[in-house]
Amino acid sequence: MNKSYLAGLLLFSLPAFSQTSPLKAKANTSTDQIESKIIEWRRDFHEHPELGNYETRTAAIVAKHLQSLGMEVKTGVARTGVVGVLKGGKPGPVIALRADMDALPVTERGSLPFASKVKTQYNNQEVGVMHACGHDSHTAMLMGVAEVLAGMKADLKGSVKFIFQPAEEGSAPGVEGGAELMVKEGVLENPKVDVIFGLHIWASTEVGKVAYRSGGMMAGVNDMQIIVKGRQAHGAAPWASIDPIVVSAQIINNLQTIVSRNLNITENAGVVTIGAIHSGVRSNIIPEQAEMLGTIRSLSLEDEKLLIDRIRTIATKTAEAAGAVAEVKIPYSNHYPVTFNDPELTQKMVPSLVKTLGAENVLITPPITGAEDFSFFQEKVPGLFFFLGALPKGADPKTAPSHHTPDFFIDESSFKVGVKALTGLTLDYMEMTKK
Repeated sequence: MNKSYLAGLLLFSLPAFSQTSPLKAKANTSTDQIESKIIEWRRDFHEHPELGNYETRTAAIVAKHLQSLGMEVKTGVARTGVVGVLKGGKPGPVIALRADMDALPVTERGSLPFASKVKTQYNNQEVGVMHACGHDSHTAMLMGVAEVLAGMKADLKGSVKFIFQPAEEGSAPGVEGGAELMVKEGVLENPKVDVIFGLHIWASTEVGKVAYRSGGMMAGVNDMQIIVKGRQAHGAAPWASIDPIVVSAQIINNLQTIVSRNLNITENAGVVTIGAIHSGVRSNIIPEQAEMLGTIRSLSLEDEKLLIDRIRTIATKTAEAAGAVAEVKIPYSNHYPVTFNDPELTQKMVPSLVKTLGAENVLITPPITGAEDFSFFQEKVPGLFFFLGALPKGADPKTAPSHHTPDFFIDESSFKVGVKALTGLTLDYMEMTKK
């Protein structure tokens, strides 16, 4: 069934917004007027990217902008995060809007005039730093939303909390950060947030369109470490060893049966991937142990438990059968919950997106096995997260450079679409909610 047709069905089956309110019309006009400013902000952030928990320059620019709009601003949240509160002139709900600010250890390869030339040390290697996932655009768009809504402060029926988050891409092992730490530090309190909205730029969806899904939209993720302990021996006498490399190979092969034989793939997708294996120092020594690192992706708590239980059983019992021992640590360094769009909130707010952007531009997306730490906010308050298309019109999504790659590219005309979507959701939720 055509995705835009599905969105159209939703428009007729749900309580629709009959007309664009004067405030939304004003917001849309204001967005058009500051589009060039949003693009300028984004280009500046793109040229000066910063890794997670080190977004000091970005945070300073954000804080200065929010302060110039007359907001209450708090800095240093979860290390480098910024939070601004815009109090409307009328009573109403508290709506949180979130943007992430961090870049990635990727060396940019494109020829943009504002391409990053920043380099840094990461995992003891010199690497480039690049906004290869579009967080620069998220930050710029939310700064634009803040300016638009601040311009109608007296007419707002409620308050807006602007959350500029560090370290969405994760922190170093053993170091808390990102949305999880912001939640622990009380970012959803004082004032207490009622709902939260967020978006992610999407390089393979056509510009002008947004895509959403009710329920599990992006996977929960756990990383894992499996250490196989055997017995060391000379490579010429393998019978004297318990070879952890052979045992690791057997474990890796056996793990492939979890998704193919244990997970009900008609309901949800799942992923079990071993991404690294380290063992040994030379050709003629069978080592004492091997280490594997991997990732687990699931779209429900039940599936997450199934995958983890099966990994533990397969790893430990396969090792035991060979006379070795396997130690399994899940999660090893990070865990993100499922990015779960509250069904009631989604049903209530999709008509707002449809009214703002047109039914043909609001699509239902299949769930994806990428992860987002926006999910930590959604664990505490109802949230709606959606993708914002940024693929140039006429481009082939199959050949477009993907996220987290050196050639990542987004169409800047998408930015005003994102700003209008977020301001529309905010104003419409205020209008329909009585406090």
